[in-house]
Amino acid sequence: MKILKHTLRLCLLVMVFYGCTEDDASTSFVDEFKAPTNISANVVVTQDNTGLVTITPLGEGVSSFEINFGDGSEVSEGIEPGYGINHTYEEGTYEASIIGYGLNGASATALQTIDVSFQAPENLEVTIENDAALSKTVNVTATADSAIFYEVTFGEDDSADPISANIGETVSYTYQDVGTYTITVVAMGAAIETTSYTEEFEVTAILQPLNSAPAQPARAESDVISIFSAAYNDVEGSDYFPDWGQGGCCGSGWALFNLNGDDMLQYSNLSYQGNQFADPIDVSQMEYIHLDIWTADVLQSVDVFLISATESNGERAVTVDLTPNEWTSVSIPISEFTDQDGFDVTDIHQLKYEGTPSSEGTAFIDNIYFYRAATQQLSIAGTWRVAAEDGSFAVGPAVGDTSWYSCEGECVAARACYFDDAYVFGADGSFTNILGSESWIEPWQGGEDNCGAPVAPHDGSGSATYTFDSESGALTLNGVGAFIGLPKANNQGELPNVAVPESITYTATLSDNNNTMNVYIEAGEGVFWQFKLVKDGVQDSPIIGTWQMAAEAGSLAVGPHVGDTSWYSCDDGCVVDRACYFDDTYVFGADGSFANVLGAETWIEPWQGGDDTCGAPVAPHDGSIPATYSYDIGSGTLTIMGEGSYIGLPKATNQGELPDVDVPGSITYTATLSDNNNTMHVNVETGTGVFWQYKLVKN
Repeated sequence: MKILKHTLRLCLLVMVFYGCTEDDASTSFVDEFKAPTNISANVVVTQDNTGLVTITPLGEGVSSFEINFGDGSEVSEGIEPGYGINHTYEEGTYEASIIGYGLNGASATALQTIDVSFQAPENLEVTIENDAALSKTVNVTATADSAIFYEVTFGEDDSADPISANIGETVSYTYQDVGTYTITVVAMGAAIETTSYTEEFEVTAILQPLNSAPAQPARAESDVISIFSAAYNDVEGSDYFPDWGQGGCCGSGWALFNLNGDDMLQYSNLSYQGNQFADPIDVSQMEYIHLDIWTADVLQSVDVFLISATESNGERAVTVDLTPNEWTSVSIPISEFTDQDGFDVTDIHQLKYEGTPSSEGTAFIDNIYFYRAATQQLSIAGTWRVAAEDGSFAVGPAVGDTSWYSCEGECVAARACYFDDAYVFGADGSFTNILGSESWIEPWQGGEDNCGAPVAPHDGSGSATYTFDSESGALTLNGVGAFIGLPKANNQGELPNVAVPESITYTATLSDNNNTMNVYIEAGEGVFWQFKLVKDGVQDSPIIGTWQMAAEAGSLAVGPHVGDTSWYSCDDGCVVDRACYFDDTYVFGADGSFANVLGAETWIEPWQGGDDTCGAPVAPHDGSIPATYSYDIGSGTLTIMGEGSYIGLPKATNQGELPDVDVPGSITYTATLSDNNNTMHVNVETGTGVFWQYKLVKN
């Protein structure tokens, strides 16, 4: 029964052999073909009580099909794609097997129930709905007992053939115009009699966007002049609806349209409308003007005008063609305006949008701004956390679609141990997951979807780095166990179904003056995990400023417990000898930056090549490498990120004491404030029961 299939393979191998030279006459590529997918069948039965059924197998990557009819008869011979086969059944219900073979012999099978009854279909149930995402599109689904397939007449074109589908499947049809149409569904089985259903159904159009415009890339303030966009800081005082007499003459209207908290400009019956700036703007240093435009109806294009405040300079336009029912994103080179008779763009005071055809269509416009290629790379250095709000982490089939799962309400409250996790990006390119004593632990990690101790390697114990390209949005973490959002989601799929990767690349966009970061990752084809992160408000931190070790006995010490300094304590003589150390400063910036400022000399120990004397600072503990910090006043956790950066003594780290351990990328201390936040007590455990302790005072 497999003669056709094997003959086809043999012919292929023969052609390959005789079509190649001796050196490249390999047939190994045949084995690289993927197995067939999406195997199914279209089943049609004659309504004459004979039980004659036509089965047309369907599938992707198939060279031939076989059908086991499920009634004990002989399996069919090979069926070529696009062809069907007739088979006569006795009255009854059968499970047919549709088998698709690929060129390399790999196969895939699907089961198809065939109900052959010589009774008219009964219990016909029909669902007719306007599609939620496609304008003027209607979906019909029908189920019935004793039926194999059904046909739908949609009532728009009397000459059109009905559309058929297997019973239980869905038929879709897109109308040319909205309106009320007579839709007829006829359920058919093997009986001569059929069962029908008719409904007068109103077909509607989607007249407004269902999704926000595409997220905009992060840009430095000097590289963008924003007119209307949540991604950047807009120029102040713009009038987005000046009318210019168009409402009275042409019925043109306007409104601020809000889509799930996202504002956009809406212009209806667009003749021409636009934006008036408070003061003329010089855009000559910019390279493009960007707009996102959405329309659902008759609008074919929009002419975008730049208008000069100088009457003799006038205005120039560039035409933007629109694609209905989706966002049209355009970046028009400024040169396309200036190349028109030497147009000057140093005093632009208006933008104008003119619709074609005039006064008939509606346009939604968002993300209106001028920009140029990045002159500086934006930094995401600092401490970030997943926003503790509804929908801040979710998953769906596309970016912006969170229909599969979204953490909301009780989920946010239950996962407090997750929402306090910190993602720390150092100015030196280091990255750290700081999870504290608890985070959210899923079953694949050995938990029960509850708070629990972080599980290695996703516990922040490994060293990691990151790179971020603000133009493309590519954010890559390098280091086993480093992650953003959820540890299971990576580029290869979801843990534990794949190996723990050494790096993960996300796509990130910044907004809200670069204090909000939206991150997504495709963890398998069409599986998009999405996270909203917010930056810690370090500008309000009480440790901002310049600090020094208190020049007093006992301010530098070590012991077996916090408060116990019995092993060593720097006394009065030590303080005098180490004057070059006690004048070192620890500078915490409002932007999250940290710096060791040591001057020409500091205290150099033997492991650094010194003799326990004052000497020139030794790299990397000389303050030369950029660093950042994160401080959680609630837990008292103070983390310094940046190789060679430290508080108190450079040798004391979380892993042990230098030079017995490697120089770390970050060090986490415990810090408490007192004396109206002018004194800070800091300690670090450098080994079990080894606590270095420091007292710092604010300058």
